[in-house]
Amino acid sequence: MPRRKVLFLCIGNSCRSQMAEGFARTYGSDVMAAQSAGIGPASSVSPLTIAAMKEKNIDMSESVPKGLDAVDRAGLNIIVNISGRNMPVPGVTVVDWNVRDPIGLDEKVFREVRDEIERLVMNLILRFRIEDRELADSSAPAESSPSKVDTQRGRFR
Repeated sequence: MPRRKVLFLCIGNSCRSQMAEGFARTYGSDVMAAQSAGIGPASSVSPLTIAAMKEKNIDMSESVPKGLDAVDRAGLNIIVNISGRNMPVPGVTVVDWNVRDPIGLDEKVFREVRDEIERLVMNLILRFRIEDRELADSSAPAESSPSKVDTQRGRFR
């Protein structure tokens, strides 16, 4: 299956979208090519973002904020908008995630935001894997498909 090209977008590309890209690259590289950007990129990734992600064994120390002009937008399948702003993009599916901006807040809030983003990214990865499995099952002969995915419950039957 071709990987989906996903852009995680927030305000400064210093916290939320960086976290989402880190989780997506670490756990979902089989189903998506992830990148992140900010509407108005910050000068650096927040040290609290780097610390919170390190607690999950994801090294963000080399990450740098990027603007939309610095990412490859050709062929995007999905933009995950975490900016809180209306971002209609013709020809691209936009998914809005309402996640608070932790910038300027304490470590506890960064961890809460990180954990919420991890859950959202993992759900997105699962959705893509289920779609891929259903597509593979529908194109394969019935006898070579020993299990089906119950999409209502997210379980194999």
